[in-house]
Amino acid sequence: MDIDAFVVARQDAWARLQELTEHARHVRGVTPDELDEMVHLYQRAGADLANARVEYAADPMVVNRLTLLVADAHGVLYGQRDPEVRRGVAQFAMVTFPAAIYALRRYIAVAALLTILPWAVFQIWLAVSPTAFDVAAPDATAQQYIEQDFEDYYSNQPSQNFATQVFLNNIRVGFLAFAAGALLCVFTVALLVYNGANVGMAGGLFTHVGQSDKFWGLILPHGLLEISAVIVAGAAGLRIGWAVIDPGDRPRFHAFVDEARRSGSVLVGLVVAFLLAAMVEGFVTGRPWPTSVRVGIGIGVFLLFWGWTIVFAVRAHRRGLDGQTADAPL
Repeated sequence: MDIDAFVVARQDAWARLQELTEHARHVRGVTPDELDEMVHLYQRAGADLANARVEYAADPMVVNRLTLLVADAHGVLYGQRDPEVRRGVAQFAMVTFPAAIYALRRYIAVAALLTILPWAVFQIWLAVSPTAFDVAAPDATAQQYIEQDFEDYYSNQPSQNFATQVFLNNIRVGFLAFAAGALLCVFTVALLVYNGANVGMAGGLFTHVGQSDKFWGLILPHGLLEISAVIVAGAAGLRIGWAVIDPGDRPRFHAFVDEARRSGSVLVGLVVAFLLAAMVEGFVTGRPWPTSVRVGIGIGVFLLFWGWTIVFAVRAHRRGLDGQTADAPL
């Protein structure tokens, strides 16, 4: 088929697709029948475009016409889904996730204690005890760690690579803290205590030699959000584990499923926290900027994420939502 015959055979369908596209764009949508017709014509026009690019590439006017037609129809057809997607994201960010966080508040307090207490114990112990300091790190090892290794960790890779690595590691730790709760809370408790003790040991080494400001300057920018997100992931795991231990008046399996469903939305929301923390750790923590600037950025990101969450968590609680019935209108 030559180009003229091709255009004559298809131009009515193209004109109808253009008509429906304009109608959908300017008259607030089309009827279901018109939408079905529009989808069918859009698919045919897409096939015509592919054919024109191969068979009639020497006539750029036809190819350009079809390209614009298909692009316009695609924008209208799939653009109609955007409001639904935006509503779904807003629903999750303003209702589902905050409501689930509020429902976890007591478990978050327990998870925070399981992290902060060993952190404080190890940091104070290593800071004041020469014996503990020598056992934790011999002189040469301690000096290398304090003077170089700890700081170099945040700057010895390209920022984007390091941020990606940190993000994936944070996701792994958060998922472990969450999933381990199914094993009667034991492994979640152990993971939270282990994380807290590790940070406390690092802080104790720096504090012992009078460089606590260096430690806090490197841990706070990303650590505020990162560690708090791990604590919340652990809290979700504790809730699941406790539902298995004490299901109340529910069958144990049903209690497990109910809490896993509610806590699962928490883990999805924490992905955003882990991403933000990784971005700060990769692009801010290791920068040779004043400590006040780096820490200030970390505090700002922390307050933005958790401030938003707390405000909407209180609002969801006042509406009687608990993270399972959080599908109410915004």
